[in-house]
Amino acid sequence: QLSLVESGGERVHPGGSLRLSCRHSQFTIDYYSIGWFRQAPGKEREAVSCTEISQGHTFYPDSAKGRFSSTEDIPKDTMYLQMDNLAPEDTGVYYCGFSKFECSEVLRTNEYAFWGRGTQVTVAS
Repeated sequence: QLSLVESGGERVHPGGSLRLSCRHSQFTIDYYSIGWFRQAPGKEREAVSCTEISQGHTFYPDSAKGRFSSTEDIPKDTMYLQMDNLAPEDTGVYYCGFSKFECSEVLRTNEYAFWGRGTQVTVAS
């Protein structure tokens, strides 16, 4: 059964760091990629990382490059998002999701087929 459960979100000061976790069901051939995206009030959904499952390559949008890093613990079926040098504009609900598309498409369209309930990240003084 398909599932994704996010955790690790909390309130941090600007410049701080957080590591989010996504416990997910085992990979299947039905989905091409897995990644993190965020949603802030009044803003569009934004992908912040995308990993093509079969190749293991991870891609980031410009807003996340150099600050965010996504890794996968395969035996634990858990994906992590390490976020450093956080800024108030990083505030939002962070989700992990499966997509049927390659990452170039995901980063452009923010299209996901299935995602979890999310975890709240707040960056404020």
